[in-house]
Amino acid sequence: MELGQGIIWMAVACVLVLCIAGWRKKKEILMNFVIRMVMGVALILVTNQVLAKADINISVGLNPVSVIAAGALGVPGVALLYGIAGCKFL
Repeated sequence: MELGQGIIWMAVACVLVLCIAGWRKKKEILMNFVIRMVMGVALILVTNQVLAKADINISVGLNPVSVIAAGALGVPGVALLYGIAGCKFL
């Protein structure tokens, strides 16, 4: 392992430990994020199916960025993702 890669892994481990320690105190915030994330993913899946049945070629893929946007912003984040996809459609 190179020195730079080792430093990066140590920094990631430190950030992970700090996040876990902070989340232990803020369990409600973490639970809220997870609930919004799950509901956002479900909304994306349902909306993709509805749009596909209506022959509208707009869909949002499920990837880490869209899942994090849905978790952080909730339903407005999902609407934002579909707005971006709609602009690409035009």
